Amino acid sequence: MKKKFKSIPKFKSQDEERDFWAKADSSEYFDWDKAEEVIFPNLKPSTESISIRLPQWLLARIKQLANARDVAYQSLIKIFLAERVEKELRSGK
Repeated sequence: MKKKFKSIPKFKSQDEERDFWAKADSSEYFDWDKAEEVIFPNLKPSTESISIRLPQWLLARIKQLANARDVAYQSLIKIFLAERVEKELRSGK
């Protein structure tokens, strides 16, 4: 027996669509057994700006390391943070 799926309504805005999908059961609209994994290589993750205070000596050392690697110091900080978070998650701490 083939399942009949509901039609997806037309939305007036992204907010309206977001609210709809937050409450709707997507299995009533899609056959997830036929879903395929896709990769979006040009999709950039959302970012959020934060403010962090660092001792001057630490920021100077980070800038020194970044300069040696020819990367922006903010990028190096993100790399260091991502590596440490992954390490912590793997170790189960």
